[in-house]
Amino acid sequence: MPLFYAPDIAVSNELPEEEAIHALRVLRMQKGDEMTLSDGLGNFHQAVVSDVTGKRCYVEVLSTSPQEPLWKGHLHLAVAPTKNIDRIEWLLEKVTEIGIDEISMLDCRYSERHVVKTERLEKILVSAMKQSLKARKPLLHDMLPFEQFVRQSYSGDRFIAHCYSEEELAAGEEGERSLSYCATDFRTALYDALQPGNDALVLIGPEGDFSIEEVRLALSLGFKSVSLGNSRLRTETAALVAAHLMNLIATR
Repeated sequence: MPLFYAPDIAVSNELPEEEAIHALRVLRMQKGDEMTLSDGLGNFHQAVVSDVTGKRCYVEVLSTSPQEPLWKGHLHLAVAPTKNIDRIEWLLEKVTEIGIDEISMLDCRYSERHVVKTERLEKILVSAMKQSLKARKPLLHDMLPFEQFVRQSYSGDRFIAHCYSEEELAAGEEGERSLSYCATDFRTALYDALQPGNDALVLIGPEGDFSIEEVRLALSLGFKSVSLGNSRLRTETAALVAAHLMNLIATR
């Protein structure tokens, strides 16, 4: 049975325009046909097409089934978008399929992209949510400057993945960075740092990494340095690894 996204189903029985077009023009659904709706908030709704008027599709909800979360705790990924937006679109699709609660965009010192249009990204999240048959859609935030973001209050565990050594962070100057994205030196592996059931926030920097000042600021505010392994990873790969590890630990 096809799955449709209807965020306002609690107050309106009309499908959103794009969902209506897909139902009527692509699937050629007619009055009386059954469908499943996701409100993106954790509920599946069994429904039937009750009326069709031009491009508009109206439904009647027959039953509602609240869905238990698929993982424990609240998982939040904050990442600096790459210059090539296609790579971030791919990332959002994959982390939604894997499972994440919240996604933030960071504007960092070395960021090559300072503007992100969230309207298209929201469509990707919806598509990925439907593809992976989830009842919850990740919350996507507009881009914030790094300092503003890390100074926000957060009650869960906070981690930052970066390429600096302990000596570089202590030296007071920005030296040559490690060859691996998160080489395992003084940092704890993210897999070991995460605690099942705890809320978790992981920061992933831009293609030029966080600046050393940004890392020091985050650490001074209570973030913990973590490793993602011994390989040098692209930004979107590092973010995907972090999301997967968070989800893996949270489903224990």
